[in-house]
Amino acid sequence: SHCLFDSVRGATKLLSSDANTAETTDTDTLTSFDSDGFALGADVKVNTNTEAYVAWCWKESATSGVDIVSYTGNGTDDTDISHNLSAVPKMIVVKNRDAADAWQVYHGANTSSPETDYMVLDTTAATADAVDRWSDEAPTSSVFTLGDGAEVNTNTENYIAYCFAEKQGFSKFGSYTGNGNADGTFVYTGFKPAFFMVKNTGNLNAEWRIYDNKRDPINIDNNNVLCPHTNGATLVANENDLDFLSNGIKIGSTDGNVNQSGYSLIYMAFAEAPFVNSNGVPCNAR
Repeated sequence: SHCLFDSVRGATKLLSSDANTAETTDTDTLTSFDSDGFALGADVKVNTNTEAYVAWCWKESATSGVDIVSYTGNGTDDTDISHNLSAVPKMIVVKNRDAADAWQVYHGANTSSPETDYMVLDTTAATADAVDRWSDEAPTSSVFTLGDGAEVNTNTENYIAYCFAEKQGFSKFGSYTGNGNADGTFVYTGFKPAFFMVKNTGNLNAEWRIYDNKRDPINIDNNNVLCPHTNGATLVANENDLDFLSNGIKIGSTDGNVNQSGYSLIYMAFAEAPFVNSNGVPCNAR
């Protein structure tokens, strides 16, 4: 399984994106967060001898547009939860730590009214409409709003929310429309991506897909896929799904998971190295 850890819940506190299970404590997985990385135990999920792993790591700060929020539900519709982004979140991922509830995803480019809709990270389900997720209220620069759905707001149960704001030259959360052609869509991000996650919002069977520049350091062969909703090993696609360019993504596949004709696909992307600082000033080479 995918193993998700964060410094708010603490080391050894394990959630898996491919399962709806509650949080568990596993002292043989990630054992500490350190100033220069993290330490591991010997559990097979994180440290089998000779097997290959990948870790995607974010630092929680308003500057990087990442906030991790722990909260306790109250079962009441129209509940505001504070965050520290000082910007409007473009993506929010919520998990009930105490119960077997599915991972809930808000994405600002999901539909024309994204606050009315949600997606599920641990399944291939298409976008669904439900007022009991976000209470049909868009997040603001200080809060995001919950409905009374069990997946996000059961009374007395504990939740974790991963909140992302868009930062110029560093992160991008958007959508594009597939054309079903091997000469696929160009997706402008304003930076060379290091990480790209994509989901077809309208296809019930479309996978969440993750691409990165560590498992695939060069283009033309950028087809090593990991899916956060499954515990499967890296899937090697039959065609070049996409290329990481200096300023975005070029889709190069007819695969409906990344390029179904006429369908909207949402994405989250993070830069290999920011083009600009937080004020939009270009970063100069040394």
